[in-house]
Formats: sequence, structure tokens, C-alpha cells
Amino acid sequence: MNIPANIKIQSIDLRVKDLKTSLDFYSNLIGMKEIERNGNTSLLSSDGNMPYLIKLVEDKNAPVRLSGSTGLFHLALRFTSRKELARVFLRLFGYKIKFQGFADHLVSEAIYLADPDGNGVELYTDKPRETWEWKSGEVIMDTLPLDLSVLTNELDDREVWNGIHPETDLGHIHLNVSDLFKTEKIYNDILGFNVTSSSYPGAKFFSAGGYHHHIGANTWQTKKLIPRNENSLGMINFTVKLPDREYLDLIEKSANESGLLLESKEGEVFIKDYDENKIKIVI
Repeated sequence: MNIPANIKIQSIDLRVKDLKTSLDFYSNLIGMKEIERNGNTSLLSSDGNMPYLIKLVEDKNAPVRLSGSTGLFHLALRFTSRKELARVFLRLFGYKIKFQGFADHLVSEAIYLADPDGNGVELYTDKPRETWEWKSGEVIMDTLPLDLSVLTNELDDREVWNGIHPETDLGHIHLNVSDLFKTEKIYNDILGFNVTSSSYPGAKFFSAGGYHHHIGANTWQTKKLIPRNENSLGMINFTVKLPDREYLDLIEKSANESGLLLESKEGEVFIKDYDENKIKIVI
């Protein structure tokens, strides 16, 4: 299948222990805007309008996700510029949020932390595409130290906090998986994403339209092959947005033949990967 270039990761649904605590993190600290709240559920986006980027679903009885199990490694919020990333970094720094790391990936600059339920969160901005290097059809990425001064130098004392830039989106989803070969079968063979990097130890990356990756997958923390508990805290599902119905029909047919189709209705299809991660495909 020839995957459309303008495919995108539209949203992610998260099960959280306490809605108020999670809203404080994603809305007050990071600066996302709440679209609406209905009982135990809140929808968030970068501009306060639909479609949402993150859905928070409170379940106070949900068990904590087991360490080493498959599921979400991190969700990745993509900022429009270094300056916008710097604004959020300084706000989090001012609130003494604990960071997990900072990285120059050659194609992007990233900050890592975790939300109150332990879900990994990457905040990043892409470097100009013309600076990305490719070799034998794969993008060259690395994990190098990030000089934080390149971010903070973008700002001045007159910066006023009013939340994240309204064009901030979900750049990619990164998963903990049990088997990279099976992961490639679903994200490359069935969904049609191109493999953009397979040389990084224990990881593979997939994309459309020449992007560095829309989907990342690794086995770094899943050596014991602990299956995910679909009722635990963390990712419920994520949504991939397609530009046309024809491609959706191709995915539905392929997923059905592979026994991975969960549900189909007008304009959307639910499938699962081999680690029981649920993916909603919409047009």
C-alpha cells in the first residue's frame, strides 16, 4: 500500500487516576486548553477547539500499569519552534518539575518528563527538514546531549505565559512492544507506514510523507514480555487520521484478514496491534 503523505497522529486517550491532578499537569503547567468536561472525562487541545489532542478519562480504581509491560512509552507533543518549546520548558522548570532527560536527535530537539500517572511525555520541536540526513532510505537519528541554552536564548524577559502555541500537535506516538518483527507487520504491512529507521538497537521507527517518525517502537523495557492490562492506567487507544476513505477500506480489509480488526463503522475503524494496543483509524 502507498500510504498518503498527509496522514497524522490525531489524538490519544489516557486513563488517569485523578482528573484534577492530570488537568493541572496538562492544562495549567504544559498549557493545553480544555475543550469540554463531561463527568470523569476531559478533552484537551492546543487551541481549545476540536479535534482534541488528549482525552483524559478518570478511573480511581484502575490498577497501576506494571513495570516492563507493553503499552505507551511516550506521547510526543510537537511545538512549532524552538522558542515555543523554550517557553514551556521554562514554565515547567519554574514549577520544579522533574525532567527525565534532554536530547538532540539530529532531526529534533526534545525534553522528556512523565505525567502524574507515569506516562512518558516528550516535548519537542523539529529541526528544518533540509538538515535531516538520510542513508540507504533511512533517516539518521541519534540521542545526543541537548544544550539547553539554545532553547533559553530564544526568550527574553518580556515573555508572557498564555499557554502553548495553538498549532502544537501530536507529532508521534512511541510504544513499548514485545517483538519488533510483529510490530513491523502491523505498522508497515497493515497500516502502511514506511520504516524510516531500523538501525537503532532495540527500536524501529515508522512514518509517512518523509517524516522522521509518526510511530516509534522499542523493546528496551519489555524483556520479561509482560502483557499490557487494558484496564490499567495509561493509554486506552490512539487515533490516526487519514485523508480519504479508500485508504481506510484497505486498512480494514488487511486488518480483518490478519485477525486484528476490532470494530468497523462509518468513517472509522478500530484495530489492535500484536501487543493489544488499540488504534482508531478515522477519515
